[in-house]
Amino acid sequence: QVQLVESGGGLVQAGGSLRLSCAASGRTFSSYAMGWFRQAPGKDREFVAAINWTGSTYYADSVKGRFTISRDNAKNTVYLQLNSLKPEDTAVYYCAADMYGGSRGSLMSLTSYDYWGQGTQVTVSS
Repeated sequence: QVQLVESGGGLVQAGGSLRLSCAASGRTFSSYAMGWFRQAPGKDREFVAAINWTGSTYYADSVKGRFTISRDNAKNTVYLQLNSLKPEDTAVYYCAADMYGGSRGSLMSLTSYDYWGQGTQVTVSS
């Protein structure tokens, strides 16, 4: 069983920045692929960014150039740096873990992930 705990959400003005963190339990974190998804009220959960076990990164077009995903295997933590935030980025952000490192399918798909965190709220005011 893998537990994921997100932190770092909050209220920020448009144009501002936040850094989300997701701390994972488990001794084989370095072999996981990790993803970030978000869900706005009344909308489906959508892919934001992912990083596989080799460090390759993937981004949704809507956040490319503004968000950066990274990982620190020594700390069992994945990060999402959010810059140039827009009101449409307002959502609950979830991290997720794929224990197979991204080898089973697209990391942009919710179904590729085995474990999910509880989410952290990001609110961007205009």
